[in-house]
Amino acid sequence: MFYYLFTWLDKAYNFPGAGVFQYISFRAAFALITSLFISLIIGKRLINFLRSKQVGETIRDLGLEGQNSKHGTPTMGGLIILAAILIPSLLFAKLNNIYIILALIATVWLGIIGFLDDYIKVFKKDKQGLSGRVKVLGQIGLGLIVGITMYFSDSIVIRERIRQTAYVPAAEVFNMESQGDKTHLFTKTPVKSTKTTIPFFKNNEFDYSLLVSWLGEGAKKWAWLVFIPIVIFIIIAVSNGANLTDGLDGLATGTSAIIGLTLGVLAYVSGNIVFANYLNIMYIPNSGELAIYISAFVGACIGFLWYNSFPAQVFMGDTGSLALGGIIAVFAIMIRKEIMIPIFCGIFLAENLSVVMQVSWFKYTKRKYGAGRRIFKMSPLHHHFQKLGYHESKIVMRFLIVGIMLAVLTIVTLKIR
Repeated sequence: MFYYLFTWLDKAYNFPGAGVFQYISFRAAFALITSLFISLIIGKRLINFLRSKQVGETIRDLGLEGQNSKHGTPTMGGLIILAAILIPSLLFAKLNNIYIILALIATVWLGIIGFLDDYIKVFKKDKQGLSGRVKVLGQIGLGLIVGITMYFSDSIVIRERIRQTAYVPAAEVFNMESQGDKTHLFTKTPVKSTKTTIPFFKNNEFDYSLLVSWLGEGAKKWAWLVFIPIVIFIIIAVSNGANLTDGLDGLATGTSAIIGLTLGVLAYVSGNIVFANYLNIMYIPNSGELAIYISAFVGACIGFLWYNSFPAQVFMGDTGSLALGGIIAVFAIMIRKEIMIPIFCGIFLAENLSVVMQVSWFKYTKRKYGAGRRIFKMSPLHHHFQKLGYHESKIVMRFLIVGIMLAVLTIVTLKIR
């Protein structure tokens, strides 16, 4: 909203300083600062409100050290995160940008699903909350919205990179002289594409239409049959991965902040033609606006970490964890970096796999030997280390260090192929 206000003031009255709102970096910085203030200010008040309403977490007895002290800690703190993301985004981002619209839809959509789950658990005294089937149906619904929009919307395009071996008419070469660079690397006409980024390969692009090439001539028009299910799978996997990671004070929040910073860098360079040219990566027009949204996301996570770090004063609940994971998944899909999710979301992946491996092995050995056996002392993975005797804060810190290493590796893939 401020973008439109100050743009009007600049054009109508030549208002001093209003022109800075044209810069993504300026608005991203203010979105970050605003989200920090919102989370810090709203956080304290919401925690006191939740305590007054006795909205406390019910802890299952898992035999873990220190878990009894968490009983009664206010939950549903994800509302702090949602407010700290949505308000700065509405204030500083271009609200007619298709990528911002999708990001806001994802935030509200999964926030509502998580809120309903927490509400049923806390106020209806039903520990099961929303059934797993309902949650998955909600995630599928979001996946359909994102997948269909990404595939069919005329507003979502890329500029094709010109290969040295390819002939492109001069009229179709994008002239970058106005950008301070005489290199011609992109076609002039933006095109709809099912391409995405694949790391470590020299030609770091992969086209989903190749998966249906066996259908013969004209198969490309059926690429949505593959693309949309992949989008749905990614949203379900990452959203549930964040939900599983939310088991120790500050773990999911800190991990999400690191991932958010990584995605912010990827979004900025992908949406800036000069950086895309220099790094020789896919250029996605208008996606740079997402840097403002992800700045609010990072600020919200850091601000919430003020209250959620050990010992936690509030838990985010499913209101926060489902939304965080879903936002990360949708964001990665929009900037066409979803194949890199196993790298920068390595913590979420490890937590997910530990549960899948534990349950699968237990069922297999129970069926074969009559008694179930376990790979880990407990899953998700962070509970395994608790059972080994590591203190909660040490586990969180080491997981975050690994998360930072994975983030650095992700950024490095922009140049190492």
